[in-house]
Amino acid sequence: MKRSRFTEEQIIGILKEQEAGQRTADVCRRHGVSEGTFYKWKAKYDGGLEVSEAKRLKALEDENTRLRA
Repeated sequence: MKRSRFTEEQIIGILKEQEAGQRTADVCRRHGVSEGTFYKWKAKYDGGLEVSEAKRLKALEDENTRLRA
């Protein structure tokens, strides 16, 4: 699987910019991501997810992948 250019911390920061009232198209253009990618991130990380929670989620996903192999 291709590795993301953005870390979980950066993704959450980008999502918070949009939540602060900036237009989605402007945020996407500034960071060089498509709106489709933005909305995928929003579906995955939204819901009040903080940086520490995102790191834990990623660790659990990695462990799950390792255990399935």
